[in-house]
Amino acid sequence: MALFKKRTAGKPGEWYYCLEHQKVEEGPDCPAKNRFGPYATREEAAHAMETARERNLEWETDPRWHDTAGKPESQEPPD
Repeated sequence: MALFKKRTAGKPGEWYYCLEHQKVEEGPDCPAKNRFGPYATREEAAHAMETARERNLEWETDPRWHDTAGKPESQEPPD
């Protein structure tokens, strides 16, 4: 008898997108490191990669997250 039971995160009824298998799965089929989610519906999970691309684009173009904002163009030391 095992003293410690291996548990997976997640619950049946929650939907995930598995990055390894590139498919939608219900419940904790794959390890958390290989999935996006949980999503409320199968449809949301099916669009996980599209949602990630959109969010990445938003973050990359958000002026609040650029360190160069308000700094001069040239980084050369003054003479």
